[in-house]
Amino acid sequence: MDAIKKKMQMLKLDKENALDRAEQAETDKKAAEDRSKQLEDELRELEKKLRVTEDERDRVTEEFQTAEEKLLTAEEVATKVSGKDAHGLP
Repeated sequence: MDAIKKKMQMLKLDKENALDRAEQAETDKKAAEDRSKQLEDELRELEKKLRVTEDERDRVTEEFQTAEEKLLTAEEVATKVSGKDAHGLP
């Protein structure tokens, strides 16, 4: 009879430990899900910032190319004008 009582107490203790582990696992799972959601939100924000930065880069690159073309045109005109002046041409 004592052996049966001891076995019952051990089973009860095992059950309580299992319930404690299950509760801890559930808490850990919730924390992991919360962290995952936080990281997903952060990732979405970073992707949005990346798109804005890429758009800004494209805009600045276009402005640079336009300015470079205008500079080359101005240099060509200046070269023609200075060539005419050097030859005494009006």
